[in-house]
Order: sequence, then C-alpha cells, then structure tokens
Amino acid sequence: MMIAPYREAVTRLGAQELRTPDQVDSFLEQHRDGALVVINSICGCAGGTMRPALEVLHDENSLPDAFGVVFAGADIEATDRVRELHAPVPPSSPAMVYFRDGKVAFIMERKDIQGRAVAEVASALKAGIASAGG
Repeated sequence: MMIAPYREAVTRLGAQELRTPDQVDSFLEQHRDGALVVINSICGCAGGTMRPALEVLHDENSLPDAFGVVFAGADIEATDRVRELHAPVPPSSPAMVYFRDGKVAFIMERKDIQGRAVAEVASALKAGIASAGG
C-alpha cells in the first residue's frame, strides 16, 4: 500500500513491471539491442529525483521502448537478479541500468542521482543511454 504511488509513478510512464528473476531474464533476452531497467525505491531523496527525471524523458519521448522496473524491498528476488547482473557495481536503490547484449552499458547509482537537480539527472541518463548505443 505504501509503495503503490511510487510504483505507479514509473509504470504509468510505460515501464514493464519485472517482479521475478525469470521476468528480468526474459525481458533482457527479448531486448538484447538495449533495455533500461530501473530499480525503484521508496527513497525520498534520490527516488524523489529519479522518478521525475524519468517523467522528463517520457515527456520528451526519450525513454527507450524497452523500459522495465523492479521495486527494491518489494520485488526482492527480481531486484537481486538485476543487482547480480550489474555486479561488480554494488547494490544501489534507486538505480537506472541500461543493458545492451545482456551486459551493463550504462548505470546511474544512487550516488549519481542524490543531490542533483531533476533536469541534470534526466540529461545525464539521456546522454548515458545515447553513448551506450540506445
């Protein structure tokens, strides 16, 4: 109940919910040419910047077509799978990971999001995805 608005803030932008490790693997296999997976969280600071940054990219029509989301603390096994795939980068909530060919091509961790302006995070994500071939 507490996470519903935070979950909806990302899914309404077109993100596909990935609630199991199998769903994560299947999603990435289907989108080997590039996929953004967001680790959403209830975090007020970084999450409160990440979600509006995603909305900016949505409004610009700049989000990748392959856009998935797991929710840290709720989709525990799916989140663990995404974190396993982005190792050796340590776990981070929230995080935005762009995968290409099943590997991390770009990642924004909490430390890259927290304390930055929404526009700055949106711009960094857009540039990172573009540089990764997305």
